[in-house]
Amino acid sequence: MGLWCSLDWAVIKLTYFHYRIKKATTKKASPAPYPLSCIYAMTPNIYPDFELEINKSNEGEGEKIFRESSRFRKRFASSRDKALVDEDKTVGEWGTPSPRITCRFVDVHYGEKLAINKISLDIGRNEVMSLIGPSGCGKSTLLRCLNRMNDTIPGCRVRGEIKLDGKDIYRDDIDVVPLRAKVGMVFQKPNPFPKSIFENVAYGPRIHGLASSKEELAEIVETSLHRAGLWEEVKDYLGHPGTGLSGGQQQRLCIARTIAVNPEVILMDEPCSALDPIATAKIEQLIDELREQYTIVIVTHSMQQAARVSQRTAYFHMGKLIEVGETANVFTKPLHKLTDDYISGRFG
Repeated sequence: MGLWCSLDWAVIKLTYFHYRIKKATTKKASPAPYPLSCIYAMTPNIYPDFELEINKSNEGEGEKIFRESSRFRKRFASSRDKALVDEDKTVGEWGTPSPRITCRFVDVHYGEKLAINKISLDIGRNEVMSLIGPSGCGKSTLLRCLNRMNDTIPGCRVRGEIKLDGKDIYRDDIDVVPLRAKVGMVFQKPNPFPKSIFENVAYGPRIHGLASSKEELAEIVETSLHRAGLWEEVKDYLGHPGTGLSGGQQQRLCIARTIAVNPEVILMDEPCSALDPIATAKIEQLIDELREQYTIVIVTHSMQQAARVSQRTAYFHMGKLIEVGETANVFTKPLHKLTDDYISGRFG
């Protein structure tokens, strides 16, 4: 992306320099058209919605400059555009050698509406996988399939195969309660229970029978708060309501509540969308630390966040998985035209 932006600006400088020389050597040079209009028009990937405006009295000269700049852009961009895939198929590496979760030909319907279509994707162990794409493309729908949260939505039908550690989680004999302990969920808006900070974290281990004594339960609570980076901030206020914490602290409390039951996978549905930059930075640092012990799948509308926290990224568009690959490759060397259009800001 940086290379093409550099080429864009090189073309701008050469074209405008050529125009100034021509103007200086012409006896009766017409008044200059709006040069910024030409600059914006020469870089549609940076300013996609800008429409070229030309002084009507100088329309001929302005059109000539625009035509010359377009010719240069086409010359430089043609090789890249030809390399991009523009077909209705998934490109990139959707498989991984040692997957924690495997999805094969997953369809999801809400009533008659098809939400996601024939999704096949592997999610590896101890990695952060980002799901990106415009609103309504199926990211959160797939996320909820991974711990069967879609079972709670009337009219939702899931077809295909989703396995956790090689076991099909949609078998009839699967109990969703221990499944959701193994595959925890952190929602977009912090949702602490109307209980004390201690009871928020202790609730899961208590109902799942993970502690045999009060001392063991207290140790689980302390360890979980340490892992969530919240212990030092709340250790003297464990009896206070969890709802009294700040937004960022509440979200970390929800993460502590999730990891208290020893999950294998943590699902995060836009966990930082309601947080300020400082709280967001703490959550992102926490995600990076948790990756050493857990598999994390995060839905985010922030491409900067996806680039910072994830090792692999999957791009969705209108219910289809368009591209999967290492995050650095998806953002700097996309293989599909839709991915390139989305990350360069042409839509979304």
